[in-house]
Amino acid sequence: MNILFALISGLIFGLGLIISGMANPAKVQNFLDLFGMWDPSLAFVMGGAILITAPGYWLVRKRSKPFFASAFQIPTRKDFDKKLIIGSSIFGIGWGLIGFCPGPALTAIPFALFGDYAFQETLIFVVAMLVGMLMVQKLLKLI
Repeated sequence: MNILFALISGLIFGLGLIISGMANPAKVQNFLDLFGMWDPSLAFVMGGAILITAPGYWLVRKRSKPFFASAFQIPTRKDFDKKLIIGSSIFGIGWGLIGFCPGPALTAIPFALFGDYAFQETLIFVVAMLVGMLMVQKLLKLI
């Protein structure tokens, strides 16, 4: 049952990315292009996500346990360490340069296959992202 709800949640998330245009890397790049073809719609997508998530998060915190798990897995750390700062910096720079982050990149693959986006660039990004994730896992084991 957990897998079914994970699948449904993922499909809803992916659909939201598609509807909002976040599967199109040009949308993110245009948001960051303040002195060119600036597109403020990403701010509205983020604002809408916060408006939906904040009350949901508040309601979830009122429950003793989730519907489909034995306990909540909510982060408790509040400190900033070197790994967090370096990782988030690399993520932000890559997102700004390429216009993709992991969810939208995977969601964009079908669009790239059928010609809406550049297939080669999308595929190269996804492969590079997966290789990078594997490399980080190996590197963190060495540290």
